[in-house]
Amino acid sequence: MSESEERRHIRRPPAAIIVCAQVIMSILPIAQLVVGAVYQKDCPRQPYIPIYLLVMGVFSLLTNMLSFLPCSASFGNLVKTLSFFVSLFIFCWFIAGNVWIYSIYEPNYNNTGSMDTYCNKTLYLFAFWTNNLFYILLGFSILSSCCTCLQCAAG
Repeated sequence: MSESEERRHIRRPPAAIIVCAQVIMSILPIAQLVVGAVYQKDCPRQPYIPIYLLVMGVFSLLTNMLSFLPCSASFGNLVKTLSFFVSLFIFCWFIAGNVWIYSIYEPNYNNTGSMDTYCNKTLYLFAFWTNNLFYILLGFSILSSCCTCLQCAAG
């Protein structure tokens, strides 16, 4: 079997899954921007959480926009280089966000006590579950890749 015939036999995900993933990847950064902006001063326990959401939303939108740019001969290398550095920044920022979010699990949601232990419940849980959603999607992606590899190896 030639290489071109082999490529035709590789299964692609159903269109519905691709569309759902694109919708989620477009809505989530906007939601991160909104939640980070609305609750910017509402987490004295870890003030970097709203900043984390704002920056992650901006750079995720930038990544989405870069993916729609045409990779023509004149701009292809520039787009690839820019995408690489934006993705590298997002990866490092994501690690920092994990430290900020999970290090205070579970904060005091009541604003009646000491301000040092308070974090707005909506803000914290949104940041917590968007990070968890990333890990869930990563797990599905790895599982899907393994199943695809096993199907290709089986014949």
